[in-house]
Amino acid sequence: MVTMTSADSALKSYYLGAVSEQLNTAANPLLAQIRQSTADVWGKEVRRLVQFGVNGGVGAGTEEGDLPAANGNGYAQFVTTLKNLYGTVEISDKAVRASENSAGAFVNLLNAEMEGLVRASSFNFGRMLFGDGTGKLATVSAASGAALTVDSARNFAVGMTVDVLTSAGAAVEGGTGLRVTAVDPDAKTVTLSADISAKLSFADSATYTLSVQGSYGLELTGLGAIFGDSETLYGLTRSENKWLEPYKKAVDGAISETAIQTAIDRLEERAGSRVNFIVCSWGVKRALQNYFSQYKRFTDVTELAGGYKAITYNGIPIVADRLCPEKTMYLLNTDDFCLHQLCDWKWLEGDDGRVLRQVPGKPLYTATLVKYADLICTRPCGQAMLSGITEA
Repeated sequence: MVTMTSADSALKSYYLGAVSEQLNTAANPLLAQIRQSTADVWGKEVRRLVQFGVNGGVGAGTEEGDLPAANGNGYAQFVTTLKNLYGTVEISDKAVRASENSAGAFVNLLNAEMEGLVRASSFNFGRMLFGDGTGKLATVSAASGAALTVDSARNFAVGMTVDVLTSAGAAVEGGTGLRVTAVDPDAKTVTLSADISAKLSFADSATYTLSVQGSYGLELTGLGAIFGDSETLYGLTRSENKWLEPYKKAVDGAISETAIQTAIDRLEERAGSRVNFIVCSWGVKRALQNYFSQYKRFTDVTELAGGYKAITYNGIPIVADRLCPEKTMYLLNTDDFCLHQLCDWKWLEGDDGRVLRQVPGKPLYTATLVKYADLICTRPCGQAMLSGITEA
């Protein structure tokens, strides 16, 4: 007979390992290339000592002259707070009791719930990799009933729970915990479960922001932060540490092999960095394939970690990701990235050691996966971004 105790045991002993593997390697092709480590985690923070520049104790001299003065490597400390990443599944008491005499039916129930959790988590964590840590999904510029006009709909999926915030990050009255009921990528509209248009004022070009429920300012430090214009990165001031600046080039037109190769060459010249992974939007990938086909250029296909397939440029895999910003291509050395974590995915346990707990006052049971981590790039100047690419 299936009981809550046996369900709890199954989540801990069987599903945890499988779900962790999927979230770590199959959630996103870029994430699958990034090393994960518990090193450099101190309490609630990640403190990573990084080296920049070259050793200054090198020089030439005469047979009887002075030796070069010892001037060691340049070091700096990156500091960031571990981000709290959660994923919750919910099972009704009725569903459990309906399948208590059929182990197969209950397994199917758990499988469906865990598959849903993996899909939602994969989408959300994949999105964070391209974000700037603020949790911003899109900017809202107009509202018509429950439909909001946004600058891009790529970060949305039906079923997401979001908050509507002012440009300063304050919650709009009645605008928290709303479900996304429809997404129109072409019209760039997102429809919510409630009409809050009366609470929004777009006078003087005012805008609002959409973020995942309760996540504003609490997400991973993704590529958006590394290539952004913020004053600081990992606790260091950009203006005082020019080596924090990556290579950024506005193509503002058609993609070309020259633009790609120039970025690769500049990274090797400036930082000794060798690009080993390229990620772009689907439209940019199509434009690149069109460019290669014009010159009868054959592109090899390679298989990456996690089972992903990618075309290549001079041996470098090129992956399209729906969550990558439009008209953008990132050229990365993934050896410089690490997801620092307090531990791998774990179930949030109660005082009694159970992971399935009843929601107070409701015939529902929930279980929550948790991971405390943040992403650090030890050599931002060794990464590149091409923007403004005309998509196909």
